[in-house]
Amino acid sequence: MSAAQAEISTILMDKVADWLNQSALAGHDLETLIKGFCERLAAAGLPLKRVHLSFSMLHPLYDALGFTWFRGEGLEVESFRSKPGVPSDRFLTSPYYHLLSNKLDHLRRRLDPSMPSEFPVFDDLRLMGVTDYMAFVLPFSGNTSQGMMGSWSTDSAGGFSDSMISALLRIQSHLAIATKMAVLTKLADNMMTTYLGGDAGKRVLDGQIKRGEGDTIRAALVMGDMRGSSKLAETSGREIYIDTLNQFFDAVAAPFNRKGGQIMSFIGDGFIAVYPCERHRSQSEIACQAALAAAHKATARMMDLNRRRKEKGLPDIKFGLGLHVGNVMFGNVGLTDRLTFSVFGSAVNEVQRLQTLTKKYPHSVLASKDFASYCGANSWLTLGNEELVGIKQKLTVLSPDLSGALALDEDGALEPIHGRMSDAEQVMLLHRDAARISAGDPSKIQ
Repeated sequence: MSAAQAEISTILMDKVADWLNQSALAGHDLETLIKGFCERLAAAGLPLKRVHLSFSMLHPLYDALGFTWFRGEGLEVESFRSKPGVPSDRFLTSPYYHLLSNKLDHLRRRLDPSMPSEFPVFDDLRLMGVTDYMAFVLPFSGNTSQGMMGSWSTDSAGGFSDSMISALLRIQSHLAIATKMAVLTKLADNMMTTYLGGDAGKRVLDGQIKRGEGDTIRAALVMGDMRGSSKLAETSGREIYIDTLNQFFDAVAAPFNRKGGQIMSFIGDGFIAVYPCERHRSQSEIACQAALAAAHKATARMMDLNRRRKEKGLPDIKFGLGLHVGNVMFGNVGLTDRLTFSVFGSAVNEVQRLQTLTKKYPHSVLASKDFASYCGANSWLTLGNEELVGIKQKLTVLSPDLSGALALDEDGALEPIHGRMSDAEQVMLLHRDAARISAGDPSKIQ
């Protein structure tokens, strides 16, 4: 490549920067933004072979999002689960680890085929024809819990020219601003969904934030509770208690947060979930049958969990579920400066009393007659009519036939626990904890 060819047009790079600013204002998601950015860099004349970008996230399941763009092949996207694990030797000998542990902003290496590779990843890049490599780190603020790390690779015979390096360094600041806005938008969505639920979170983000705002909706209702939690709290340590409680929620609550169900809140060792529906029979049938199917999955998942616990010499976790259908108030209540978004009303009180009756009857799942009437040909055992505290009319209580819960399908199975982390996940964990890492000390990596 000649010196003239190596010059990068400032006008075209300004166009890329303008596009980043417009995309940030338009609220584009990270994938759309990064794919468009990489394609525009290539269109502006930068001979990039590969671009890798990773972003640390605040999310209950994921620590990082990773994006790898290859010229002519498009974008690959990965989410990296937050799991404890052991850093790999490959990671400890990576450019990213070297960059962070030495508190460097940038790292550049020419890839000379005649010289041994300084980092293992360079062997892979050489097979792609890469001649030059630059890595960088850009915290979004003084707080290292969120930020961006990445690398640029070129297969240009002359490597990166000064003009290319200048263009990349300049565009990195625009990219950081645009991606920070996209990350913060995703964080807000993550937090609303995680703490309020999908529908409630969307309502809050859409502006339904005043005390008293809400709707009256019809819904299938689910109330779940772990048995024996008070005794467990008294006899076990905090870590064992919280771990057991989370195992219960993973097994029993998770099925009710899918396929139309929404967990509205966790109340101590219990939870309440809703399946919103319209006020006519067909929609009520869909909601109730979905809730009943989730109860089957929850029962199967708990049987699977207790089998695993028994193999480890741990006691069974017992639970109770109440199933009901009715009209509920759905909205904001609380203090003017401290609100909660949940469901309220007599139907909520009734499903709570139903769940409590699982302590009286030898059945872990109980339902009202109204709920059962929408569940088609399912087999039900009528247990009796109960006077519920605070409820005027007696409630007919039934228990479903849960024999179908003996077999776990793929969707119902508990997820396996993975013990190792990907290189990209380790990068972002290291980025998050960079302030506590002394150079070359891998023992301080989480």
